[in-house]
Amino acid sequence: MLVLVAPDSFKGTATAQQAAASIASGVRASLPDATVVTLPMADGGEGTAQMLADAAAAAGAEVLAVTLPVTDAIGRLSEATYYLNTTANTAYIDVAAATGLPAVADRLNPRQADSYGTGVLIADAEAKGATHIILGLGGSATIDGGSGILTALGAPGHDATGLALPQGGAALVRLETFDTAQLNMKAAALDYTLLADTRATPAEAAVMYGPQKGCTREDLALLTGAMLHLCQRTGISADTPSFGAAGCIPVGLAWLSRLLWGNEDHLRVLPGAQVVAQALGLPARLAEADLLITGEGRFDQQSLTGKVVGTLAQLAAEHQVPLALIAGEITAPEELNAVAAVELSGHGPLPEQLRAAAAAVIAQYQASTGK
Repeated sequence: MLVLVAPDSFKGTATAQQAAASIASGVRASLPDATVVTLPMADGGEGTAQMLADAAAAAGAEVLAVTLPVTDAIGRLSEATYYLNTTANTAYIDVAAATGLPAVADRLNPRQADSYGTGVLIADAEAKGATHIILGLGGSATIDGGSGILTALGAPGHDATGLALPQGGAALVRLETFDTAQLNMKAAALDYTLLADTRATPAEAAVMYGPQKGCTREDLALLTGAMLHLCQRTGISADTPSFGAAGCIPVGLAWLSRLLWGNEDHLRVLPGAQVVAQALGLPARLAEADLLITGEGRFDQQSLTGKVVGTLAQLAAEHQVPLALIAGEITAPEELNAVAAVELSGHGPLPEQLRAAAAAVIAQYQASTGK
C-alpha cells in the first residue's frame, strides 16, 4: 500500500515539513507494512521558494541560498532569504520572506504597509545573474498593488502635482503616474512567474484578505478604491482573476512588464499549488497511490480556491485516489469529497495531535473501503 502525505503548513504552529513528518509517523504506526512518502506542499505562500529550490537541487541544479538586509512591510530593518538557481538563472522568492504578515503581526498597518523589501530581493537576484523570477505571492502583509516593489526598482508613484507618494496602498488613491526616470531596467525587464494562492481579483482583494491584515471597515473601503484607481491608471482590468493576490502585486508588475516589452509575454500568473505539485512529481506518484493525505490549519470554502487542499482534491479526483484531510478546524466538510476528515484535538503538543489524527484517518479509510 502506498500512502502519500502532502500537507500545507499549519500556519504559526508547524511547517509543511514538520506536519508531514508527524502525520507520516502516525500512518506508519497504524499501517506498518505500508510505504509512506512525504511530499510537503505550498501554494505560493511561505516556504514555496525553498520547496522549488529543493526540487531543482534534487534534479541536479546548483542552488544557492542568499540572505540580505531588507525592510519589512512597515519599514523596519530585517533580513530575508531567497534562492538562486545558477544553473537555470532563476530566483525563487517568497513575498512572505521580506514583506510577510507574521513579521508585522505586532504592528499591523494595512494602509501604509508596502512591498519594498520584496523589490530589494528582486533587484539583488538580477544583480547576481537571475533572468527569471519565480515569485510566491502568499502570506503578504500588504495591499499596495506592488507599488513598493516598483519603488525599489526605481519607479515610485507620483501624484498630480509631481510629488512622490508615501509608502503603502492607501496613497494610491492619489496616483497619477509612476516615474521611471531612475528605473532599474534590467530588473524590471526580467521574466516573471507569479505563483498565486487565490483567484481573487483586484476589486475583491481588500475585502477578502484585508481583515487578516488588520483592516477596519474604513480601511477596506479606502484600499478597495485605491486598487480600483491603480487598475484604472495602469490599464489592468480590476476583474482579472488572481491579480488580487498578495495585495494586488500582479497589477504593478504586469504594468511594468508590459511597459518595457510592449506585450504580456514576459509575465504570467499561475496557481502556486499546481506548480509546486508538478515540481514535486506528485501527479506521477498519484498514479500508483492508494491514499492521499493532506492538511492545513483551517479548512473552509477558501481552501478550494487555489490553495493546497483544493488543488490536491482535484488531482486526487482526476487519478481516482481516495483523499483524506487533517486540519485544526474544518468548517465546510461537505465541500470536500474526502474519505476521511479529522480535526485536531487541540490538546497536547501538535506533533502528537497530528499523529493521533493520522491514526483516525486510517481508521476511517479502512472502515469506508474495507481495506
